[in-house]
Amino acid sequence: MVTESDVVEGLREIYDPELHYNIYDLGLVYDIRIQEDRSVKITMTLTTPMCPIGPMITEQIQELLSLMPGVTDVDVEFTFDPAWTPERMTDEARADLGLD
Repeated sequence: MVTESDVVEGLREIYDPELHYNIYDLGLVYDIRIQEDRSVKITMTLTTPMCPIGPMITEQIQELLSLMPGVTDVDVEFTFDPAWTPERMTDEARADLGLD
């Protein structure tokens, strides 16, 4: 069965095309839920509400996670509450992007 750690590792392979950093360590992923039926639900945000990459990111997440053994479905939901800020990034991401 797929685990949250498996999903996190998968999400670290998907990069924000503007910041050139993975969406997980950027702090864009707010919640990961693995349901009893082995479907995966990702709640995430984008750097701004008008960011045009939402559909592209959704497609990448769905394609990548659906290849994981046992995953039956992938749902990506966007929220802007709370709004994303650089403080949501991992320390490593902030350092790599020169924000420390």
